[in-house]
Parts: sequence; C-alpha cells; structure tokens
Amino acid sequence: MNVFSAQSHRTQLILAAVSASLLTSGLFTAYNAYSRRERRRDLDRDILRSIADQDEPSKQHLRPKDDELLNEQIIRIGADGYDEELIREQLARCYAFFGDEGMARVREKSVVVVGCGGVGSWVAVMLVRSGVSKIRLVDFDYVTLSSLNRHATAVLADVGMPKVGCIERTLKQISTWVEVDSRVEIWRKEDGGRLLEGADWVIDAIDNITTKVDLLKYCHEHHIKVFSSMGASAKTDPTRIQISDISYTMYDPLARSVRRRLRLQGVSSGIPVVYSTEVPGDVKLLPLPEEEFQKGNVKELGVFDDFRVRILPVLGSLPSLFGLHIATYILCEMAEKPILNPLPIKNRKKLYERLLRDLLHRESKFVGEPINKLPIDEDDVALIFEDLHLGRSVVPPHAVPAHPTLLRWDPAKPLTLENCVVFESTEAAKHVRECLTPGTEEAHSRKNPRAVWGDEVQAVVERHVEDVAKYRTWVGL
Repeated sequence: MNVFSAQSHRTQLILAAVSASLLTSGLFTAYNAYSRRERRRDLDRDILRSIADQDEPSKQHLRPKDDELLNEQIIRIGADGYDEELIREQLARCYAFFGDEGMARVREKSVVVVGCGGVGSWVAVMLVRSGVSKIRLVDFDYVTLSSLNRHATAVLADVGMPKVGCIERTLKQISTWVEVDSRVEIWRKEDGGRLLEGADWVIDAIDNITTKVDLLKYCHEHHIKVFSSMGASAKTDPTRIQISDISYTMYDPLARSVRRRLRLQGVSSGIPVVYSTEVPGDVKLLPLPEEEFQKGNVKELGVFDDFRVRILPVLGSLPSLFGLHIATYILCEMAEKPILNPLPIKNRKKLYERLLRDLLHRESKFVGEPINKLPIDEDDVALIFEDLHLGRSVVPPHAVPAHPTLLRWDPAKPLTLENCVVFESTEAAKHVRECLTPGTEEAHSRKNPRAVWGDEVQAVVERHVEDVAKYRTWVGL
C-alpha cells in the first residue's frame, strides 16, 4: 500500500512540475506575443499620427522645419519599438534572396550617389529599400516643375528645394535606421576625396561630361568602386538598355564621348556602366528663345561650364529603368552574389573587327595604296550593320548574309557612314568588279551603282543617308 502511495505521490509531483513548466512557457510566449503586438500598435499609431499631421486642413507641406518633427518621430520609433526583429521583417524578401551573410554585407556598406536627378534618385530609393544603411547624396541642383516627370521622390510641394533634401525625407520615411548624409554641393576633382570618404560604392549619375569623366578617373585611380550611368535622354526602347564595361559601349553618344576622354587619360576599361543601344529618332534639343542667343555665347548662360543650357526630351520611365539597373547590379555585388553571366549586347565584337579589317583591305586596293586607318571605327561598323541594315544585305530580298561584307557604295564619294553598305560576299564581289575598279586601273570603267543594282537598292541607300543625318545630329558630329 505504501509503495502504491509513494508512486502516486511521485506521479503527482511530476504532473505538477510538467503543468507548471507548460504554464510558465505559455505565459512567456503570451507575454512575448503581447509585447510584439504592443510595439506594432505603437508603430501604427505613430505612422497614423504622422499621416494625420500631414493631412491637417491647413495643408502645410513638408519643409525643413517639418523635417525636424519627422526626424523626432523617426528617432522615437527607432528607439522605442523598431528593433532588429522588425528590421528583418521589413527586409524579409531581401533576406530570402541574399541570405543572412549577404544581407549583413549589404547593410554594412556605404554608398555615395553623385547626381540625384531622374537616375540617381531611383538608385538611392531602391538601395535603401533593399537594406543599405549608409548613403550620402551629392547634388547642387534644386527641384523644378520639369523634374516631376522622372524624379523618384519629388512632389509638387518640393519645387524649389534641394533634390537631396526631398530624397532624404523619403528615405527616412522608408527606413527608420538609415543614415543619410545630404550635401547640396557639386563634386569637383580638387576636393574629390572629401565627398567620397568612406564609400564602398560610388554611383555616377552626373549630366555634365567633364565632371563625370573627372569623377570616374578619380575613382579608378583611387581604387574606389564606381558605377556610371550614361544617357537616358531621348530614348524610348527599354529592351535596348544594357549593362557592360565602359569599353564595350556602343551607339550611346555620351558613352562614346566619356570612353574616348577616359582613354586619353589612361583609363580604357574597368568601369561598369548602364547605357542604351537605341539610336534616337526625331528628337532635338529643346529650343532657346531668340533673345537668349542675342545675349552672347549660349555656353555662358549655363550655371557651370559644359552643363547643357538647352536640354533633350526625356521620357520619365527611362531614367527610372537606368536607376533600377544600377541598384540591382550594386546590390548583387555588395551581397557577393554578382551577375555571373551577363547577356552581351549582340556578342558580335569579333564580327565588327573582321568587317572593319576587310573594309580596310578593300579600301587600300580601291585607292591603290596602303591605308593605316579608316574614317570609320568599330562603333560605326556596328551602327551600319545593326541599326541601318538590321544585319541584312542591302540587295532585295535583304537576306541575312552568311558572309557579310562592308563596301563603299558610290566610288565617286568618300567612305563615310552614309556611303557604306552591307553585301553578301557574292554580291560584294560583283560590286567590286562592276563599281569599284581598283585605282591602278581605268576609272572610266566603273559603273554607277544605281545602274548595277537598280532604283530599289538606291532608294534604300538614300533612306539610310537620312537616318545617318539624324544620328549625326544626335551625337553632335
């Protein structure tokens, strides 16, 4: 009997201990859930209060004085309730993509965005949305009405305030923990290190070509990682946007000029850029009133040397796409999960080299003496082959040539973009035989290309001449 009583007593003690443990665990879990709900309620109330403050009947817009109140609210939210658990929940999709180690790298990096307009503003917003915690914004410019079609954060109430200011406001509304350093300044090479101090990555979204080249050269020389945006103006085709090394860019006039200037300063590659291979159509600089020309040299009307006084039309969605390309590339690099196999634009660099080399050989035979350099380069070859002829022969039915060849069209005119066409190799042999008799032979035996190939082909060539004229206007040649 005593044995059964002892066992029953032990059983009761065990059951009591288990019950107490379960009760304690339940209370602890309930307390944690309650605390979390309370933090969420506090955060919701703060957000709603902030929204209500902005919707007061007075409709007072956010200005620097109001920013101080917003900053106080953000600091209080961060201190009272926005802990690491909530940060990770806000960045949950990024953590799922990059993993804990990748996101730890992203969150510890510091980025400097130089140029906070249509491209730079989108870069800044997406980097902070994705976890970047330290960002410096550098731009001397102010928001105008015309900025509103492409800027990521500017609203009507921001007209007249610094672009970096309205971006900073939005970034702090997105991320309570982000450190934003806004500088209403222009980057200059004389004191370039001051604004780039501590940067893991620099984003170049500058319009001014001289400053852009100076910034890229400075970063390259000082081993600072830099990503550059080329021209988004006057473009409409999102499928032509590419990321590549500066040395592989083509068609983009800004990229072409930047590439050549950097090459003259000893920088030929090693800078990733985003650019478009689209050759703009009927776009021109917006006109200046006649009275502005009467004041003197229009370059003197700019705020700084080389800054455009007249501007190109911009479809607002294209700068945003440039910015999103940059942010994606930088985030993958920072997380050490880089884009391993980027799609080459057309993977035809060797083809262009071969076409140019063959053209040089044929031109040497045509003039009857060796030629060291042609008046066109690989960029021009790509333009002729891809954009003018669409990779097809100039001769109907305009088949894709198995062995494409570039040749001078009219022997009486110099070799130019307008006077160079694509043939299949057999067609090229006929054109050389009929129209391009070598200089050592009688020139009067050369036939007119129209007589050899007909009016239809001549019409195609003349249409290409018009297309090249538009291209020259765009590039500024």
